[in-house]
Amino acid sequence: MKLLFIGDIVGRPGRRAVRERLADLVQKYQIDFTIANAENAAGGMGITAEVAEELLEAGVDVLTTGNHVWRQRSALKLLEQERRVLRPANHPPGSPGRGANVYVTSDNRSVGVLNLIGRTFMEAVDCPFRAADREIEWFRGKTSVIVVDMHGEATSEKVAIGWYLDGRVSAVIGTHTHIQTADERALPKGTAYITDVGMTGPRDSVLGVKVEPIVARFLTGLPGRFELAPGPVTVNGVVVGVDPETGKAQEIRRVVESVDGE
Repeated sequence: MKLLFIGDIVGRPGRRAVRERLADLVQKYQIDFTIANAENAAGGMGITAEVAEELLEAGVDVLTTGNHVWRQRSALKLLEQERRVLRPANHPPGSPGRGANVYVTSDNRSVGVLNLIGRTFMEAVDCPFRAADREIEWFRGKTSVIVVDMHGEATSEKVAIGWYLDGRVSAVIGTHTHIQTADERALPKGTAYITDVGMTGPRDSVLGVKVEPIVARFLTGLPGRFELAPGPVTVNGVVVGVDPETGKAQEIRRVVESVDGE
């Protein structure tokens, strides 16, 4: 089984790239199931029902999120109604939506997806390690293939949860920092891992945003208006090969594609 995970989709440029390139990527890598992080897909901040529909219609099977999940008010209703959109499972009990679910591929194979968020340099949430334990137990008997989106700031926290879950999930894919790391590997017990899958958004930018106001903020310390950058777009992702019977990862490879700007 081949799984594609697309890195943090940033605004309209990122959504356009998914619309234009996803079908080609699915064909090129013979993908069975696609996951994408969409917490920045609505104007660079949050997710809406319209944006989710656009990405799902483009061929994404499941959308994960992160610390910006609540930025758009309409996301509250979306997360309650759309089982293909997840929020971090370690948000406190009573939060709208779900943090884990099982899905079925076109050829009737099951895939579990778990969304977690880190606590280091992030907002206060419940422990992602203990949340992972709870959700993995819930997956038991439902699927052998489990993909984890670990949305976090600190490299150490993401690496630690990769080792913690090694052999218990098929893949731990880091998101949030928008910079693709070069440490993809299969851990000893069969879990594919990468610290950050990267970003799908404007290439000539600071994490998707125009360069000038970001540099000005660093220079002056004063707030400024952030706008999505123009120009070429990069699609970052990973392809993970998994044995559907055992759930063990067989390979992980980075994907980097360029899309011309508007």
